[in-house]
Amino acid sequence: MMQKWKNTDVHGLKSIIGKELTKTVLPEISDMAAAIAARHGSSRAVLFYGSALRATDLDGLMLDFYLIVDDYHQAYSHRWLAWANKALPPNVFLFRYKDFVAKYAVLTLSDFRRLASLETLSVSVWARFAQPSRLVWAKDKDSVTATIAVVACAAPTLLEAAAPLFSGSKDPLDRWREAFRLTYQAELRVEKSDGRADLIVDSNPEYYRHITQAVVAHISRNLPSHKQALRLWAKRRWRGKWLSIFRLAKASFTFAGGLDYLAWKINRHAGTQIMIKPWQRRFPIIGALTLLPRLLAKGTVR
Repeated sequence: MMQKWKNTDVHGLKSIIGKELTKTVLPEISDMAAAIAARHGSSRAVLFYGSALRATDLDGLMLDFYLIVDDYHQAYSHRWLAWANKALPPNVFLFRYKDFVAKYAVLTLSDFRRLASLETLSVSVWARFAQPSRLVWAKDKDSVTATIAVVACAAPTLLEAAAPLFSGSKDPLDRWREAFRLTYQAELRVEKSDGRADLIVDSNPEYYRHITQAVVAHISRNLPSHKQALRLWAKRRWRGKWLSIFRLAKASFTFAGGLDYLAWKINRHAGTQIMIKPWQRRFPIIGALTLLPRLLAKGTVR
């Protein structure tokens, strides 16, 4: 179920998240975010997240953004893109800006709110935004407030889902690591998951220690039993892998250069030398599916 938020933010969770989200970024990142927002109608906010946020050198990296909009139909000039985004959110697009390359996902604020909560079995959104991110463009103050409120749901969702399966360790960092490991197992990913959860937490341990008390204050006291939680995570793993496959097929239509990006991602993290063949470009869905065995063989990434 979705968290029942308290009327007052006594433990300062939204305040902590707000300060983290509004930290400064490179001007190029803000400029790129504004350019992404300008491509779509009803844009509300742009969030920057992922491994590039933790990097000191952006050269050669694929930057990751989420674009939050009011309405899918207003966001696109083609009706089928709005339908695809609503049926299987999010849509993902490749974007080039000056010397940078990015991919960005599109969600309405309502879908973003739902996918950041336990209303969904999909871990994709709450696993990402339980980590530090940046609000790098916003339409207005109301959009800032609404985005902070949704991002503040993600970390409590993660720890609440994982809490019944925690081991005996009382170290809060160990619990964050365990929670992120569960999410890595629940998505079909390209890079190996071994050590990725540790890397996420150990790259910013002060943040996770600082946020723990505020997050725990928002977790439900009526947690499922260990056995019930095991069943829920089994469902998340099954659903997550199939969702990844369906999104991959959809991206062959919505993501210009999607096959090249997928090959690049596998090559980068698995040490392979995949080259996209002409027939795969002519039939992108089939071409994407032919890469699926490589995904399954090489492990799992988001």
